[in-house]
Amino acid sequence: MLNGLYVMDLARFPDVYGEEERAAIEKHLQIVAPPLAPAELTPELLAEVDVLVTAWGGPQLTASLLAAAPRLSLVLYGAGSVRSIVTPESWARGVRVTTANSVIAASVAEFTLAQVLYALKHGWRYVLGARARGESLPRATDEPGAAGSVVGLMSLGATAQATARLLARHDLVLQAYDPYVDPAVASALGVRLVSLEELFATSDVVSLHAPVLDETRKIVSTKLLRSMKHDATLINTARGALIDEDALVRVLRERVDLFAVLDATDPEPPLPGSPLFSAANIVVTPHLAGTLNTERRRHGQLMAAELARYVTGEPLRHEVFESGQAKSA
Repeated sequence: MLNGLYVMDLARFPDVYGEEERAAIEKHLQIVAPPLAPAELTPELLAEVDVLVTAWGGPQLTASLLAAAPRLSLVLYGAGSVRSIVTPESWARGVRVTTANSVIAASVAEFTLAQVLYALKHGWRYVLGARARGESLPRATDEPGAAGSVVGLMSLGATAQATARLLARHDLVLQAYDPYVDPAVASALGVRLVSLEELFATSDVVSLHAPVLDETRKIVSTKLLRSMKHDATLINTARGALIDEDALVRVLRERVDLFAVLDATDPEPPLPGSPLFSAANIVVTPHLAGTLNTERRRHGQLMAAELARYVTGEPLRHEVFESGQAKSA
């Protein structure tokens, strides 16, 4: 039997690796010590380890760690991006890494679906309007609803693809801006590729799913916001830095027909007294879209399944490669 260690942020350990998840993992691994924080690792412990079972707060695979762990061949990373743990040395050594990113993507997609459908009914607008007036608002007659409305996805990576698959079950027109995606992938999802300008100008709901890069930081600008359709909604479940938040506050004061649902902000959370909290047409939620609490057991279940494949020589379904691409079944 292979030897393994649980090494991660211990405060989050029981969320990811509950009793059932640990039992499934320990069918294939002999765990050589109690769960550890990275700072508690020693060369003696690492010397006999074949598999590291980790998640948030996991150890970086430095040259010194790898030298102390000559048998290490697999890292089960029960969280999302592996950028914080992988290194050029780990890739060169051939240590395989698998991730639970697809589970997080599915959770974000579920939250986004709920917000899109609620936005198309103007749900938040009625809630905030009634609270401000102290009485129920009369029904309007111009809510777009889900019949033929246009939903635009900014980026078409794993999370946006999971979102598109859920949205496809509804009577919606889907479009996306992603200059890097394979058009065949978009076509298979029933998504039309458009320019960023067209996405903002023609969508009833725009949902952000892009990473924060130099070229995407504050990409949602005054110009794009002012171009949005009448009564459109902007949803951000990605990263707050995608939006020029000063511009958002300014434009939404001018365009009271627009609405924003922000599950990610910059900074996060917003500073006390931020105008994001007081604006009549902005809702801020505290980064709820990803997996929460015991929802994270899905991460551990996925890692257990990947380990079972590994020990039987089957292909891993969620392995991450040096290119940064994850193969996800």
